[in-house]
Amino acid sequence: MQTNTFLLYGANGYTGRLIAGMAAGYGLQPILAGRNEEALRAMADSLHLPYKVIDLSDTGSLQAALREVPVVLHAAGPFHHTAKKMIEACLATQTHYLDITGEITVFEQAKRYDAKAKEKGIMIMPGVGFDVVPTDCTALYLKEKLPDATHLKLAFAMLGGQLSHGTATTMAENLGEGGVVRENGQISKKPLGHKGFWVDFGVKKLFVMCIPWGDVSTAYTTTGIPNIETYTGASPKTYKLLKWQWLYNWFLRTSFARNNAKKKIEHKPAGPSDEMRAKAMSLVWGEATNAAGKKVAARLKCPEGYTLTAISSLLITQKVLNGNFKTGYQTPAGTYGANLVMEIPGVTREDI
Repeated sequence: MQTNTFLLYGANGYTGRLIAGMAAGYGLQPILAGRNEEALRAMADSLHLPYKVIDLSDTGSLQAALREVPVVLHAAGPFHHTAKKMIEACLATQTHYLDITGEITVFEQAKRYDAKAKEKGIMIMPGVGFDVVPTDCTALYLKEKLPDATHLKLAFAMLGGQLSHGTATTMAENLGEGGVVRENGQISKKPLGHKGFWVDFGVKKLFVMCIPWGDVSTAYTTTGIPNIETYTGASPKTYKLLKWQWLYNWFLRTSFARNNAKKKIEHKPAGPSDEMRAKAMSLVWGEATNAAGKKVAARLKCPEGYTLTAISSLLITQKVLNGNFKTGYQTPAGTYGANLVMEIPGVTREDI
């Protein structure tokens, strides 16, 4: 078994293609995998890589493919549809599981496999991309500066770029679902955008609103901080409009509304162009507070989100293949430390 080989499932998706294209630069050889034979064959010919056509529902074929590799990097979302099948196949074959989700439900679901993963000697680590590497590292960085922190706020924003089909589809499937925060250690439902404020990201001052980001789950696992809110950049106009969303959430949750949104997504570009990604950047801000009111804050300037996802997922895959992992359910910063994000070219961190 080659130690530089891993299975890249969802290889023909937008982010999967970025990961496959960058893999050689990290000394890695992915086996391209997914359901679309025509797309996979064209990719494999172009990149001179092997490929396998596998449907996640075909348990036998999936497990046979996983037995050939030490680790799978799962890039086929929406992950609330796909993660469970892949994780259970990994447990059956003793294959390390990584994915690029940002969905809270998937992180919480993956946690429930912790004991089984330890028993099998494998690591389950969702969120090895932009969701949630830079924010998870920021959470741990602040916790180390303020060990008795009781409250954590994390915010991110994009300058330039656009959404991929996969990200947009996941958002479409969650229309009308509202938001969540963590209060006193428990995940609590809140209206989407129930809070908002201005953040100085260093490069620019931007308005952010509260959203259900993956760190509501992962930052608690990484830091133990019991109260966590997550925010993203939004226009003040959008924020004001969301105050009325409760009136039509019932409609947004209908199949008609969600399928209509997905149809519109199909007519848009698969994701940002290479030129757009090169010019864009992602920004992260975090603030931790203790019971006495003491605050510590920091911010990151990072490459564009999909670029960062490709790099961070390959870095973590490389670590696992080199034997650097912990068994059970794990988070990126919890396993690799607050400085993991600093291994990504172009990332800068600043205390505020």
